[in-house]
Amino acid sequence: MNLPTSKASAAISPAAASETAAKSGKSAGGPEFSALAQASILIVDDEPGMRNFLVRTLGPRCKHVEEAADTDEASRKLDKSRFDVVILDNIMPGKNGVDWLAEQRAVGFFADAILITAYADLDTAIQALRAGAVDFVLKPFRSNQILNAVARCLDRVRLQRENYVLRYALRASSDRTFLRDNLIGESPAARSVRETIARVARLPTSILLTGESGTGKEVAARSIHSLSDRADKPFVPVNCAAIPPEMIEGELFGHIKGAFTGADSGREGLFLYAHGGTLFLDEIGELPLPMQSKLLRVLEDRRVRPVGSEREVPVDLRFIFATNADLQKEVEKGRFRADLYYRLNVMQIHLPLLKDRDDDVQELAAIFMSKLSAQLGMPPVPIDSSVRAALASYDWPGNVRELRNLIERTLILGAFPDDFAGAPRNDGQAASADSLADLERRHIISVLKETGGSREEAARRLGISRKTIDRKLALWNG
Repeated sequence: MNLPTSKASAAISPAAASETAAKSGKSAGGPEFSALAQASILIVDDEPGMRNFLVRTLGPRCKHVEEAADTDEASRKLDKSRFDVVILDNIMPGKNGVDWLAEQRAVGFFADAILITAYADLDTAIQALRAGAVDFVLKPFRSNQILNAVARCLDRVRLQRENYVLRYALRASSDRTFLRDNLIGESPAARSVRETIARVARLPTSILLTGESGTGKEVAARSIHSLSDRADKPFVPVNCAAIPPEMIEGELFGHIKGAFTGADSGREGLFLYAHGGTLFLDEIGELPLPMQSKLLRVLEDRRVRPVGSEREVPVDLRFIFATNADLQKEVEKGRFRADLYYRLNVMQIHLPLLKDRDDDVQELAAIFMSKLSAQLGMPPVPIDSSVRAALASYDWPGNVRELRNLIERTLILGAFPDDFAGAPRNDGQAASADSLADLERRHIISVLKETGGSREEAARRLGISRKTIDRKLALWNG
């Protein structure tokens, strides 16, 4: 709580405080208040003089400031716009600020609230905290006091969102350590993708990235974000296939307290955490049908309704989708909504297979070897001519992800696997003379042996799906 500790400072009126700050040159425009530049603030107070003071204090420093003379007007404004912070007077005609705040929390209000009041009794402070206020400022106050309170709120929310998004990203893509922001390679296929990304990155258009697993769809999405005018805003990756169907709505849309069993507190979802930035929905073909209809409405209205909430919240997002499935066929089979498919398939970028990228595999292997050896603290393993020949001839069903996993496994073992490096097989035949299919077969079987026959672990190491291994083994066993 932010209570004045000096009677002298508390006795200064708002107007005098503003004048004092101006004369001293402390206009609060310095770096300590830089977070305010993009903030949207709602002021709720029945006193015109106080609203005017707050607007003059915050207006020049914030992106957007609105005022409301009572809680009814404030409620209407919350229904129409999204605010980062609400500055709320407690004693007002009709309904006091604490009661109104508690009501708003119950129907889906997540922004920070600062309570301002002339009565600093303990009961009011306790009620304010229970209602969800995050700061408490006693009237009268200096301009810098309210600016500091707002800046603290914005910093707290920013850190909270960044921490959540980082934790989520680590859970969702722990194996994607490098090349997140760059599409490496000089092959015609890689150059074509980069050129297309450069053309569409600064446009607000939604993008659909297609291609097999491991081709670098998240890398492409991050490249689009980094080249867009949202580069300094959040990039939030979401793997739709990794979230249980019963949890995905709460993860994406957020929820209010008591919305379902275990919802002990309200929380913003990933849509709101990505506000102002880019939301990357990977494996969009795995989104359950009920969620597809909800996503369609978000794309059309740019508003989200948290689970259990009575209010829709406006969001400003750039959407990027990705899939390794043929969505057109999924539509024909009734597993994907046709209207959603046509809504998100505005601009499609196809990521090529690694085997179709000419010599990019050699460059990528060298980069992975350098980066991963430094990360693991192990000496790099030389990539000799036999390995380069194997890299060039292998089919790479797991694409770039499989290549990365091969390099990491090589560093751990201290050498490339014998069969992959082109050394003699156990039966004495030269691997270099094998067909591409034979090379692929022996490599997958070798990894299966290393994992004790575990297809799940072999798939993880190879960077391919368990279904791919099942299909290959069924084919080989005839």
